[in-house]
Amino acid sequence: MTPAEHRSRPLVFVADLERPRLDEADHHHLRRVLRCRVGDPITVADGAGRWRSAALGSDLEPDAVGPIVQASERRRTTSLTVGFALVKGDRSELAVQKLTELGIDRIIPLTTERTVVRWDGAKAARNRERHRRVARQAAMQSRNLWLPDVWPVTALSTVVERLPDATLAEPGQTVLGAAAGAEIHPTTVLVGPEGGFSPQECAGRPLVGLPGNILRTETAAICAAVLLVLTAERG
Repeated sequence: MTPAEHRSRPLVFVADLERPRLDEADHHHLRRVLRCRVGDPITVADGAGRWRSAALGSDLEPDAVGPIVQASERRRTTSLTVGFALVKGDRSELAVQKLTELGIDRIIPLTTERTVVRWDGAKAARNRERHRRVARQAAMQSRNLWLPDVWPVTALSTVVERLPDATLAEPGQTVLGAAAGAEIHPTTVLVGPEGGFSPQECAGRPLVGLPGNILRTETAAICAAVLLVLTAERG
């Protein structure tokens, strides 16, 4: 099956690609939301680029399940990361959804010096699971064979220690991807809260700008993702 063919079919992630089974929620989504009928072709995948063709039945039609294939059309050789400071309400879920659709490989909710929203341990765990569900649904909708690595809420200091190439998005800097031959070609961009990063957080770190006016955190994260993907695909 070509990439265009698998993208024309509904995509569902399964826990075990060797013995694929649909969970109840996915089966309901296929039948009631996407209006798939028994016998319609679908793609089942493991979230790591492996997939196989199948057909919808009461679960999956056993005679229609094809061989396991490792996707050859990997999006790129470079892994891309976007981190964003926690925001109120469901805006963080919006960011996770759109970053997944755009093909970001690693998504990191951040706490910074000026982050207003704070989650305790239990709430952080619940929201990580919610973020992962949102990413799964967004990947299915966008026919993305790779699920992003969604981190738990992580302090900025920990992120820059683990990802030393991390670049901070700050107003007034050269816009990412705007300058041909620019020295900064980041694969990781971190977006701060509405109040921005503190001077101490910016000190000694590479900085990059985003186009437009002063953006909300979730808008800035989506904008950074678009520019990262465009820059990476341009080579």
